[in-house]
Amino acid sequence: MVQISNPPASVPPAPVRSVPTSADVARLAGVSRATVSYVLNNAGAVRISEPTRRRVREAARELGYVPHAAARSLRAGHSRTVLMPAPAFPVGPLYSQFINDLQSALGGLDYTVVQYGTVGVHDDEAARAWAELRPVAVLVPGSGLGPRGVEVLKRSGARAVVTLGPEAVEGAHALLMDHDVVGYSAGAHLFDRGHRRIGVVVPREPGLEAFSAPRLAGVRAALHGTDATVTELPLAHDEGAAARLAARWRDLGLDAVFTYNDEYAMLLMRALQDEGVRIPEEAAVIGADNLMLGRLLRPRLSTVHLDLPSGRELAELVDRAVRDPAAAPQAHKALGASVVRREST
Repeated sequence: MVQISNPPASVPPAPVRSVPTSADVARLAGVSRATVSYVLNNAGAVRISEPTRRRVREAARELGYVPHAAARSLRAGHSRTVLMPAPAFPVGPLYSQFINDLQSALGGLDYTVVQYGTVGVHDDEAARAWAELRPVAVLVPGSGLGPRGVEVLKRSGARAVVTLGPEAVEGAHALLMDHDVVGYSAGAHLFDRGHRRIGVVVPREPGLEAFSAPRLAGVRAALHGTDATVTELPLAHDEGAAARLAARWRDLGLDAVFTYNDEYAMLLMRALQDEGVRIPEEAAVIGADNLMLGRLLRPRLSTVHLDLPSGRELAELVDRAVRDPAAAPQAHKALGASVVRREST
């Protein structure tokens, strides 16, 4: 005989917790809603004692209250969102650290940083996608954005457009990063060390051309008018490609190489050593970026140190542009280079 059991009693839905408001924070902290707004929005123009600020922040933490970004934007007339399109090129440790510092500095100035993917979207077409998010500022790495894209962003409410690349764009502030100086420094160093048959690694990875081409041009410029020769060495970032290049090293007749950056230097140095090529006696090697791992290699890697603006400097530039959107766009040279000589040259 089949027993039919009674259906289980329905479980009542969990009560929906109400979203805490600034009024709740004000009641718990014993202050006005205006004071809560001033404290949590970091309004520096209003003088509020530190004990009161601490009480408001503690009440907000206890209640789990977070200011409403959209409401704050309506009150201010603009958002506090800074949009950073994801770069279309492979990002190394140096650039990642720079971006992290910048995000932290912008957060300290009460901006919300949003990174936006741009896969499949190029040039001014991307500006329309960015504009849909109504950012107060846009920081564009690399090249590709043109005057039309800048205008689209500004018409959508962006108060500041800043490009980080080799040349300025009409209507935008610019941090000029001319990578010729990196190659020039490496080429001049190798020449001064007595090398005359110099190879230059050019990465095969797509997206790096904007950096590798000017670095190669910088080496050529440093050696122009001398008796030195420059040989371009296309190289994929994998061990097999490095091993094949190392196997041809003595046939190439080169006595030194600038490897584009420290990561390619580590790859090629290991392959050269596996091939029995002595560094620096048969192959002087210099990279770029001054990564810590280069100091751990044996021999220690000579490198070109890149002098980038600090994240705080760029964040303050963005903040000034947001507060004064009518100011004329400015261009700032933002990349310097200096050689750090170690044992590999």
